[in-house]
Amino acid sequence: MDLIPGIQVTSGALAAQRMRLDIVAQNIANAQTTRTADGGAYKRQIVSFETELVKRTGGASLTTVRIGGVQSDKSPGQQVYNPQHPDAGPDGLVTMPNVNLAYEMVDLITASRAYEANLSVAKNSRNLAMKTLEIGK
Repeated sequence: MDLIPGIQVTSGALAAQRMRLDIVAQNIANAQTTRTADGGAYKRQIVSFETELVKRTGGASLTTVRIGGVQSDKSPGQQVYNPQHPDAGPDGLVTMPNVNLAYEMVDLITASRAYEANLSVAKNSRNLAMKTLEIGK
């Protein structure tokens, strides 16, 4: 018997939003990284979600969210003139990462709010299950 039917959906959404928060934090941390192990400037990472249809035994279905993949943003980074920079080319230009901090902050706030909303659903589901158990005593 499943006392908390929506907890699986909510847990999938929580895991997806946590991953999104981690990727945004990684983007912010590398906003000034001009040299990576691949040799170029850091490329912004983007999380894509996909919905998954969960088959239930009674024929009913629930939709949950999971991470479809993490891709690099293909947009070019800004060129900055700084001839003293160790990664400057012969023309004195340095390719900066394609991370826009304003976009990352908006994405961070959005992911944080979505995480909080899903956590609230989980807490409310748990409280409803506890109240149901109290009625049965």
